[in-house]
Amino acid sequence: MGALLELETRPARSEILLELKELHLAREALVKDRTAAKNRAKALTLSLLKRHNARRLEQIERQIAAIEAAIVEIIEADANLADRFAIVTSIPGISKVTAFALLIEMPELGSLEQGQVASLAGLAPIARQSGRWTGRAFIRGGRANVRTALYMLALVAIRFNPDLKAKYRQLIAAGKPAKVAITAIMRKLIVLANDLLRANRKWQPKAA
Repeated sequence: MGALLELETRPARSEILLELKELHLAREALVKDRTAAKNRAKALTLSLLKRHNARRLEQIERQIAAIEAAIVEIIEADANLADRFAIVTSIPGISKVTAFALLIEMPELGSLEQGQVASLAGLAPIARQSGRWTGRAFIRGGRANVRTALYMLALVAIRFNPDLKAKYRQLIAAGKPAKVAITAIMRKLIVLANDLLRANRKWQPKAA
């Protein structure tokens, strides 16, 4: 199929990226544990269970901090990853945690066309069609972890980034639903990150 469709081959993930992926998955699991522990705290009445839950929350916070430190250490030890990390975090509003998600979950970032990066993130609108009938366009598929990171970033951007705030208000004024407008901001952010990385002449994709 690959030969027939002339699909583009891409390098496999390096050992470093596999290690970062494992650490990132562990961090996401701990974040879910933290949310569950905070929710349990609201319902607990016994002092013993409250103490246990508080200690668990403290343990989770320490483990998350340790994992984040390990991720940063690995990134800083690799010149290419360090350059990419610096570029992504230079975008106003993108924290190191968001940068983790973008670089680890989408290592292709910086080597894609605008339409490709939007599709890979699951942010490209795809119309539903059947014969002559065409329905509304929806986003679907793509990298869910990347979308989650971008969604939280977009919520911050439409409040504190003047350009993206103006774009969001323009879309709302044009009659776009809030979720559609937020999705458009998410798409602009991932395209911007991709364009900045593409412009960085130092970065070249690494083979395994």
